Parts: sequence; C-alpha cells; structure tokens
Amino acid sequence: QVQLVESGGGLVQPGGSLRLSCAASGSILSINVMGWYRQAPGKQRELVATMPSGGSTKYVDSVKGRFTISRDNAKNMVYLQMNSLKPEDTAVYYCHAYLLLRFGEPYGDYWGQGTQVTVSS
Repeated sequence: QVQLVESGGGLVQPGGSLRLSCAASGSILSINVMGWYRQAPGKQRELVATMPSGGSTKYVDSVKGRFTISRDNAKNMVYLQMNSLKPEDTAVYYCHAYLLLRFGEPYGDYWGQGTQVTVSS
C-alpha cells in the first residue's frame, strides 16, 4: 500500500509563514508528479502547486511569488513553503502524487489525508 502523510499545518497570523511536508511511503517504483492541492469550505479542491520529476513547476496565480514547492526525490518527499500568508489561503491542504507501483501497470493518483492551514489574527 501507498501512504502520503502530510505535516506542518496549523494556525498562523496574516503575513506569517508555514512549511508543509509530505512523505510518500510504500512499494513505490517511480513518482512522476508530486504536488499540493487545497480545499476551502464550500469550494472545490484546487491545484496549488505541482512539480514533475523532470519538468517545470506550476503554481496557481494566487500563490505565485509567495509559495515555493520543492522535492527530495531520494526521500519521496515534497514540501510547500508558504510565505506572506493571507486569510484566503485558509483551507485543508492535500498532498498528491502521480506514481507507479509496478512495471506494466499504469501510473495512479494518490492523496494524503489533508492538513488544516488557518490564517487568522
């Protein structure tokens, strides 16, 4: 089985910073894309940032210049450094990985359980 476990969420004041981490574990053969999505109350889940193994990163416009995604491929980990946080960043943040378990099988989408980020004074 594959597990994606997030950590690093919490309560922070506007203008503050948080760093989210996500560790993928299990019998993983290869990870193509790792990234972060978020879902605010009453809204659809949206992509925040993704980082393919061999391509360029992608950010939603609302976080460009404030958030930075990075990966440690040796540890199957992805991080999201969030600076200059705003109340509208409040959401549950989900780690995502598009990965391969076995040769001959297709890549699949896997999700973490989510971590709450609340930006409030």
